[in-house]
Amino acid sequence: MIDMDIKSLRRKVENINNLPTIPSTLKRISKIIEDPTISLKEIGNFISNDPALTTKILKMVNSAFYGFPGRISSASHATVLLGSNVIRGLLVGVSVFELMQNAMLGLWEHSLGCAITSRLMAKRKGLKDYDDVYAAGLLHDIGKIILILEFPKEYKEAMNEAKLKDITIAEIEGDHFVANHADIGSWLAEKWLFPRNLIEVIRYHHRPHLSKSAPIETAIVHLADILLRANGVGFAGDPFVPALNPAAFEVLKLSETDLREILEEMEDSLEVTEELSL
Repeated sequence: MIDMDIKSLRRKVENINNLPTIPSTLKRISKIIEDPTISLKEIGNFISNDPALTTKILKMVNSAFYGFPGRISSASHATVLLGSNVIRGLLVGVSVFELMQNAMLGLWEHSLGCAITSRLMAKRKGLKDYDDVYAAGLLHDIGKIILILEFPKEYKEAMNEAKLKDITIAEIEGDHFVANHADIGSWLAEKWLFPRNLIEVIRYHHRPHLSKSAPIETAIVHLADILLRANGVGFAGDPFVPALNPAAFEVLKLSETDLREILEEMEDSLEVTEELSL
């Protein structure tokens, strides 16, 4: 258990200085994307100023997952073809990969699977910004990464306690850290100036009934998280499957047939996860 109140913990999270440099680029690009006077080509040109970021973006864009294998050769080309929302989703992906590699590889596999499944369900629901939902799925457990990196000993103790008590890690994080990973992740997303809906999904993915501005997106990530856990994709910090919040099912209005089809599509889509590992 850490000796810190919630305000002190939040200050610590907001002042972490050992995060990768990519989020600072992402923060600037988020501002640019919101500016209606800036063209897609200009956004792409800005991304091109970061060679490491450009390389990772092109690797993801040219994977089979996005349907342009080997056809896109520049960040400007990618941005014009895919649009700013897709690019922002990709930027989030490459931003957190190094964090997850350092924290726990199984968490990367779980988060990537959640992102892919969330995107799949968002498209099925007819959401236009389904790549923003992809980003939300990828980032839903970002708070766990912070806890693992900043409090490795204490987080291991929490994981062991969760295992002994046969409960999920999320159920006891508050006892050990005065806040859970969802709250901590939302603080970081606010610091990085992410869109309000993305922040809300991260904050409420375990409590989708509390989401006001993004109820459908939050319900999607909530369900995707549970489906991934139930199917043993990656490792989210404990081996247990959380209970499905009834509010999420009600918001999504899914039938048993829908669920079966989603599971089938999910299995097919998850075959590309190795290709998307940067």
